[in-house]
Amino acid sequence: MKFVDEVRIYVKAGDGGNGAVAFRREKFIERGGPNGGDGGNGGSVVFVANPQLTTLLDYRYQQHHRAKSGEHGMGSDCNGHGAEDLVLQVPVGTLIRNEQTGELLVDLSDPGQQFVAAKGGRGGLGNMNFATSTRQTPRFAQDGGKGEEITLRLELKLLADVGLLGFPNAGKSTFISRVSRARPKVADYPFTTLVPNLGMVQYKDNLSFVMADIPGIIEGASEGVGLGHQFLRHVERCKVLVHLIDMGAEGEGRKPLDDFNILNTELKKYSAELASKPQVVAANKQDLTEGRERLGPFTEALRRRGIRVYPVSCATGEGMQALMDAVAEVLFTGSTDKLHVEMPTERSASKAPAKKAPAKKAPAKKAVAKAPVKKAAAKKAAKQAARKGPAKKASAKKAAAKKAPAKKAAAKKTPAKKAAAKKTSLKPVAKKAARKAPVKKAARRAPAKKPGGRR
Repeated sequence: MKFVDEVRIYVKAGDGGNGAVAFRREKFIERGGPNGGDGGNGGSVVFVANPQLTTLLDYRYQQHHRAKSGEHGMGSDCNGHGAEDLVLQVPVGTLIRNEQTGELLVDLSDPGQQFVAAKGGRGGLGNMNFATSTRQTPRFAQDGGKGEEITLRLELKLLADVGLLGFPNAGKSTFISRVSRARPKVADYPFTTLVPNLGMVQYKDNLSFVMADIPGIIEGASEGVGLGHQFLRHVERCKVLVHLIDMGAEGEGRKPLDDFNILNTELKKYSAELASKPQVVAANKQDLTEGRERLGPFTEALRRRGIRVYPVSCATGEGMQALMDAVAEVLFTGSTDKLHVEMPTERSASKAPAKKAPAKKAPAKKAVAKAPVKKAAAKKAAKQAARKGPAKKASAKKAAAKKAPAKKAAAKKTPAKKAAAKKTSLKPVAKKAARKAPVKKAARRAPAKKPGGRR
């Protein structure tokens, strides 16, 4: 079935039936009076959201839709039959806009939701409704009202919880075919996917969600390059976006980091709200040698931005469980902790100069701060020294007194040494003088001790 997500249609509601002008004409009843019936109401045009539909293909070939008009009134007090409403089934997620003004009239995002796009005309009143005591034979009736008509533009936005984004041939179709029962077309050339594909993912603990795979987006899509932005509306309702990076991309100037930046730029050009949705970055094609070689620099580049990268291989299933766990956590709990990573390199580089500067200035600050303390300590020491001066002087005298005998003893030894050296050459007279010298010194010291003892 061909996928159609945007059509322009014309709808017109039914007109109301005219009221009848009639009089009662029966045998033996003269002047029976007016008995014209009322006209029936016209049918309205009603849109209903049907979850079984996935495309607007039916409205591509039939663009004019008219509801039936109500029947006219008849005599004998017979009212006209009202017309049934024209019900138009559309997929869930259809937006209805006024083609002339562009105003959004309704968003049919719930199954079974209804919207009256054009209201049918009201039936006219028959002449029996205008009879009064002074006007007993009215010969006029009311015409039915005209039904509304409008030109609408229908836009389909698929209802999906998770959207897949990436360059053409990045592996999005293979990804959705591995995690769900969807079987989109998979080939080894770009733009394999030409229409969005939906897949129901059965997660753990009886949890499930819908994933949408849209065609690839390339640089310049906002200007119409490739398939343009026409399919991005299908991921506007998604709560989480999975950004699939082709790590084995071939071509001139193709780098994983450049692809990531280009796609985010195109998202911002289309819608700032869509670009701000949580993104789970998956580095695909890790089963290739080129993909494994490019993983390190790409992971480090996004690590500096605080973005976590999940290496996966859609062909072999490597790393798919960790990726799905991160998607489910954001989808069901709203937590985005698994999508971010710390940035130690940037923090250490930015904070290193700030730490060194205070370390150099610290000694100067300490010297300034401790200067008054040292001065105060010096003043206190001076005061204490002034108070303890006599005690220190006395202790100094005692120490001098104790040291004096030692010096004198040394003095005593010197004559002895000289005497020993001159034993051979001295005369008896000199020996007697050397022996008497200490005695004289002792006699001199004796009087100095006696006054101290008397005190």
